[in-house]
Amino acid sequence: MNLTPPTLKDLTRGLSHAFALGEKVEDVDLRALSRVVEHTPEDLTVTVESGITLVALQSDLAKQGQWLPVDPPNADALTVEGLLATNASGPRRYGYGTIRDYVIGIKVALADGRVIKSGGKVVKNVAGYDLVKLFIGSQRSLGVIAEATFKLRPLPETERIACARCESLEKAGALIESVLDSEMVPVALDLHNQREATNHESQWTLVLGFAGTREETEDQLTQARARGINESCTLDYDRQFRASGGWQRRSVLPSQTVETIRSLKNVPFVARAGNGVVYYRGGPAPPKADLPAKLTRRLKDAFDPKRILPEL
Repeated sequence: MNLTPPTLKDLTRGLSHAFALGEKVEDVDLRALSRVVEHTPEDLTVTVESGITLVALQSDLAKQGQWLPVDPPNADALTVEGLLATNASGPRRYGYGTIRDYVIGIKVALADGRVIKSGGKVVKNVAGYDLVKLFIGSQRSLGVIAEATFKLRPLPETERIACARCESLEKAGALIESVLDSEMVPVALDLHNQREATNHESQWTLVLGFAGTREETEDQLTQARARGINESCTLDYDRQFRASGGWQRRSVLPSQTVETIRSLKNVPFVARAGNGVVYYRGGPAPPKADLPAKLTRRLKDAFDPKRILPEL
């Protein structure tokens, strides 16, 4: 069964019907639920229906000089529900975190059609159980997030991206350590080997992103230039790599990032060098996620006992 509800009530009716029949819900298209419910610029909060695309939300927030500080790929097509279901992120994850860090409340349609709420519409909220983090990244296996409230940040005055070409992975690793040991505070810290994105012979490219006031950003760039990170570039390499699909992902300790890349033996990759997340194409499959099977089963029994929603 595929659901394309025009309203939240239609979503709950569709789920309730599927639950009663014990019929699998293969897909839910929430694009009709795309309203900005409430934006309070002075409180830096916004509540939206989850069918709105991220790019549409960012465009609306930008009118007030604000943004939701996440930058996953395909933001023009990715809905807020998809963002929350997958906990997607991009190069600026290093400085800003993931969407988990900005959700303060959600409204969820459960498998049987009931609607529950967790959190609220203010940043300081301690009422009830914290189910927000349970649903984020659950890939719609426990329910469908229909509405969400986020805390926001002011748009930075400026952002600059700098990069350095490295002749070897060892030199790239040493440069990363130099950055981490410095007083620099980049919002992006990536390493990649996408030559087609740079048209340069060097295989390894370290990327730093800086954002803030012009004075702050220039000071950060001065420190980067002192370490040989002095070429102006963009973050297009990430969009180009991940938009083509077929990539796999490994998550390791940040200190293990370079060694993990070495073990992949020259496959195309983009790595969050400060977070330990490596996206790559080809090569060995990543280790299977070690999920707590008993806990996962208990959660599924509680929220979706008839298994009409996808398995995690």
